[in-house]
Amino acid sequence: MIKGMKQAWKKPKKNLGVIWKKRLVGWRKEDTVTRVERPTRPDRAHTLGYKAKQGFVIARAKVMKGKRKRPKPAGGRRPKKAGRFFSAGKSNQILAEERAARKFPNLEVLNSYYVGEDGQHAWFEVILADPSHPSIAKDSERGWLAEKQHRGRVFRSLTSRGKRMRGLRKS
Repeated sequence: MIKGMKQAWKKPKKNLGVIWKKRLVGWRKEDTVTRVERPTRPDRAHTLGYKAKQGFVIARAKVMKGKRKRPKPAGGRRPKKAGRFFSAGKSNQILAEERAARKFPNLEVLNSYYVGEDGQHAWFEVILADPSHPSIAKDSERGWLAEKQHRGRVFRSLTSRGKRMRGLRKS
């Protein structure tokens, strides 16, 4: 079943069809960061460190696609020099992780993965863990999250996507 799920997510628009469209319509109406009961892609979530137990939270974050727009300068410049569109310097996935971390300040971002996009937005599900929860602190694999030096790791680009952006992972 997991193998079939992975194959379906290779080309989700084609393979998921009507389900895909219904999801996107619903997601557009949601807030920028929304807490989700269970992962949309359980196979991917478990690969990235999610466990279905207390202390783990999944949040779906929405990010605008495309370049960012700088305000137009007021007078006195050649239009040629008024370059108003610029890239964010960060990937949309990192922006989604940071938004989720700001929405849930007591949780730490473990990882994130892609769940969908339309013409205007891209959605990512962010795996968050509560470092103060006993089930996380006692976990042999995730216990390191409870240590002080790992606070705010997403803002220092220490998640998987952040390390990749900084050239510390093979692309």
